[in-house]
Amino acid sequence: MIDISELLAAMQTGLLAPWADRLPEQVAKGLDTRRYGDIPKWQHALEQLPDVHPSQIDLNAAYIQVGAEHDVNEDTRKEIETVFRQLHPWRKGPYNLFGIHIETEWRSDWKWDRVKNHIEPLHGRTVMDVGCGNGYHCWRIAGEGAERVIGIDPTPLFVIQFLALKHFIGQIPVDVLPLGIDDVPPQLAAFDTVFSMGVLYHRRSPLDHILQLRDCLKPGGELVLETLIVEGDDSEVLMPEDRYASMANVWFIPSTALLVRWLKRCGLQDVRVVDVTPTTTEEQHSTDWMRFHSLREFLDPDDPTKTIEGYPAPVRCVVVANRT
Repeated sequence: MIDISELLAAMQTGLLAPWADRLPEQVAKGLDTRRYGDIPKWQHALEQLPDVHPSQIDLNAAYIQVGAEHDVNEDTRKEIETVFRQLHPWRKGPYNLFGIHIETEWRSDWKWDRVKNHIEPLHGRTVMDVGCGNGYHCWRIAGEGAERVIGIDPTPLFVIQFLALKHFIGQIPVDVLPLGIDDVPPQLAAFDTVFSMGVLYHRRSPLDHILQLRDCLKPGGELVLETLIVEGDDSEVLMPEDRYASMANVWFIPSTALLVRWLKRCGLQDVRVVDVTPTTTEEQHSTDWMRFHSLREFLDPDDPTKTIEGYPAPVRCVVVANRT
């Protein structure tokens, strides 16, 4: 289902080599049908995709552009849309695929716009995106000229969504693998830039996550971290009693000042908060391509400044730092 031969060949020399030997086994485990029973259904959907060569690809567009409407006839367009709808829900995007507008739950382009002007130029860099979903930001990173982009996400559906897109985008050096950060060899020190956006609050040990991210970076490499935050001083942290905005796996939401302290304690330097933005129901919402409940249903209907559990409504910040 997933061909990583080109990636493995590229990894044989250089700093990624220590990962190459174990990667095939990790990928096979991440897509094991004994663990994830829907994989054969999704694989069958992938096999129905027609061979169409897009006349244009624009990875820098807000709606990542793959092909034009005139590249396919109406029947072929319906075939493509049918396959992509079988891979519901679409969380990260949006995409424009041969005139099919995939309106995802998240306007991930808005997050990208908040990040891109505050980081080192990505041209020629080796980049990892942790918790990348279907790879929207991986494509945007490639559009900025990165030499190699590796996204990791343990959710098989998101990996298969990426493969459906790559079927048309073709063989550019972008891969999304069915792995988590724990699968990356310790002390790898192989990446110029590492992104972790929307992951930290899902980790039981946020400091260990920061240390893992740090250890993926080359000396001098750049970490781009986005996470939920709360107001308060450098000792303020919210640990939800149970759920936060209907999410069961939220552990620690720090203040920005405490987040900066965490990064510094983990040995990162030049730590700077580059953006703080409340999440709105325009940025995160249900769509025809993600028909489940979303942020609107997760907020108090009488007071949208609070979640339905009574906690402060989501605010996210972006912090950028460097490894020594």
